[in-house]
Amino acid sequence: MLSSLFRRSANRPVLDRLHGEIIAAAREPALYADYGVPDTFEGRFEAMTLHATLVLRRLNVMAAPAPDLAQDLADAIFAHLDATLREMGVGDAAVPKRMKTLAEAFLGRGVAYDQALRADASALLAALARNVYADRADAARLARYVKAASAALEEAPFEAFAKGPVPFPKPAAII
Repeated sequence: MLSSLFRRSANRPVLDRLHGEIIAAAREPALYADYGVPDTFEGRFEAMTLHATLVLRRLNVMAAPAPDLAQDLADAIFAHLDATLREMGVGDAAVPKRMKTLAEAFLGRGVAYDQALRADASALLAALARNVYADRADAARLARYVKAASAALEEAPFEAFAKGPVPFPKPAAII
């Protein structure tokens, strides 16, 4: 645990940049305007979770030190979520409960998206429709974007994650 703390401190600039790229990809206006992702806290959480999952999934199958970077990134994401809740005015006593809910959602969606990307197209459609759209919208275009993003990240070398830029496709380019 102590070595992880020292590793995170040394990786802080990398983690900040990588987290920032995930957030920037999750905030692409086309996701909300063209894809219909709800422009709410929940919708933005879903978009962030989706992009973070794609990055974490890629890092975890790469050679060392990529899995260590994945763990540090996950820790940084949760630290950012905690800070965001506090900035939103969630009281100190309520933050741990909200963090538990968000952590369960993040991890559950990560598993669901990973399994869906390994399965057939209908599994990804179902996972996206359920999680991002609460079964209210067609997830076909978002599924095409996720497949394109996953393929781009699968081709990316470790340096793309360590130094940037992460090769997320532009959502507006996916029809």
